[in-house]
Amino acid sequence: MPERWRQLGVLSLAELLALSLWFSASAVLPALQQEWNLGAAGSAGLVIAVQLGFIAGTLASALGNLPDVWSPRSLMAGSAMLGAAANAALALWVDSLAPALALRVVTGAAMAGAYPPAMKIMATWFREGRGVAIGILVGALTIGSATPWLIRGLTALPWRHTLLAASGLAVLAAIVVVLLVREGPNRFPSARFDPRMALAVFRARGPRLACFGYFGHMWELYAMWAWIGLFLFASAEAAGASGYAGMPPSTATFAVIASGALGCWLGGVASDRWGRTAATIAAMAASGVCAATIGLTFAGRPALTLALALVWGITVVADSAQFSTAITELSPPAYVGTALTMQTCVGFAITNVSIWLLLPVVNAVGWRWAFATLAIGPALGVVAMARLRAAPESLKLAGGRR
Repeated sequence: MPERWRQLGVLSLAELLALSLWFSASAVLPALQQEWNLGAAGSAGLVIAVQLGFIAGTLASALGNLPDVWSPRSLMAGSAMLGAAANAALALWVDSLAPALALRVVTGAAMAGAYPPAMKIMATWFREGRGVAIGILVGALTIGSATPWLIRGLTALPWRHTLLAASGLAVLAAIVVVLLVREGPNRFPSARFDPRMALAVFRARGPRLACFGYFGHMWELYAMWAWIGLFLFASAEAAGASGYAGMPPSTATFAVIASGALGCWLGGVASDRWGRTAATIAAMAASGVCAATIGLTFAGRPALTLALALVWGITVVADSAQFSTAITELSPPAYVGTALTMQTCVGFAITNVSIWLLLPVVNAVGWRWAFATLAIGPALGVVAMARLRAAPESLKLAGGRR
């Protein structure tokens, strides 16, 4: 097997293990709501705290050019260990919301050092087929993000033990990075510290439009991932059903989110074959339709709800890696890591708004219509990517395949 595919495998494994920290609190949220008497604000706060930490971490990383000035391997390994420690501290010693929020912020900041550097390392191994490679990497991230739901659905572990299991997986991620991950032969040029490069991704039209497409995608993605579990719980309860196709709602949630790994691979194949803008436009159009219509299945036949949720799970993240891939092709080579980090920083800032707003919308109009508000993002993202497709800069994408 060529070395680049071995590296793709071990780096994807590390990403899967590390990102199990992301939704660990979301997976145990029903238990925390009962034990800590959490309302909608506290529940949303536990989800958003990770996003806020990630934003702070990526902003600091971008301003300091950390993925370009430091070793991305060291940054990944250290960040995975920090996230594991913060998550374990919550499991072992926390009994109230305030310290839990603080530790979730630290966990999110640690994830800022585990995600963008991995994409940069992957790009050093792949020039051709980069869309598929980063797609597989983001697919691993997707499965990792869903893993706490699987732990919760297949075991009877108390919530604290579920969090500790996620921390253990993140420690394994750090070990995998240190022992097995290496940078490839196509390394990017060395960079010097220049905080102005954090905003360079927004100055040129090509990277800017790729970012705008990504921002529309992010309005939808993390709000869907954050609340699809509660939607499935509530829909099954309203329908008088015990679960979905023999699965409890927690396991069904894992299946829905993890199905995005298939979407990431398909999106990468389509992107390399037919072009970055073509693939992202198609994925956003499909996921936007799912967002607008899945609420109509609420309290209906569980099989229909699960089927549409699985289609949404596949399409909602199918384009995610391709926005990052576009940035690696459109940005100044010496500062690709900084550009990727800044793109994700702003994108995750946007997720805070949609995550926070969804539960009040549910309280106002119910689950039947709440998810439809997420369709706004992919609709605007389609417009941005169509503009990029018409721009001459798009010829730099995928070897001229726009």
